[in-house]
Amino acid sequence: MNNPSRERAERQLRYLAQRPESVLVLTETARSAGCEFLAEQFEGAGHSVTFPRPAYGSRERGVMIVSRLTTHPLPLSVAYLPHRVAAVTVQTSTGPLNVVGVYVPSRDTSEAKVTRKRSFLEGLAAALPPGATGRRLVLGDFNILEPDHVPRYRTFQTWEYEFYTGLAAAGYRDAFRLLAPEALEYSWVGRTGDGYRYDHAHVSGPLAGDVASCRYVHEPRTGEDRLTDHSALTVALAVNAVEPLDVKDPARVHDLVPALF
Repeated sequence: MNNPSRERAERQLRYLAQRPESVLVLTETARSAGCEFLAEQFEGAGHSVTFPRPAYGSRERGVMIVSRLTTHPLPLSVAYLPHRVAAVTVQTSTGPLNVVGVYVPSRDTSEAKVTRKRSFLEGLAAALPPGATGRRLVLGDFNILEPDHVPRYRTFQTWEYEFYTGLAAAGYRDAFRLLAPEALEYSWVGRTGDGYRYDHAHVSGPLAGDVASCRYVHEPRTGEDRLTDHSALTVALAVNAVEPLDVKDPARVHDLVPALF
């Protein structure tokens, strides 16, 4: 979301309200006018909103889950930067499905930023249940790359790649790679034109067979509206939700932000 201004949040709302996904994971949120507007409008339209807000006055950013399905809290013991993780459970015809949204800190070469990112990744890895059991989707902006990412960037360190490989060792599968093992897709592109696949969706082993599609949606990043600086990632699962909420039609956005039309 790139912590939108109120004006850009209105444009983002118009786009998000038209998306077909039942659950939206929004990363790089903040305790700001734009993000509070999004939370309030979705809640007002009947959606379930899970938004662990950073502290007042903080420049910290995090994650928000917006759902057209009934959600139940999913406690995860992430002690360091807990607002960067939002986790819920939704019910399906084959049992509970956990959705864990994540926004991993970025870093530069300073010791403080390196320690911050590394500490968060270590805490998150320890908090995630084993991927060999349960039906779980872990997704968001990981700010890391797969070890064999093309092109190879020397700025990434071994411990960053180890978080990705650690997910596999714990029983999780990269949903995009399940369906497109050789594809080169980038969710963020720098000013020099270099591409990075920063945004990921990993499924627990028992859920891997239900991944019907997983693809990047570049429109929010590349479209004329330039809604944000990352491409979106959409995942379709071959499961049926059993607790839909009575949400208002997305056309209600016309009433919420009439200046856009």
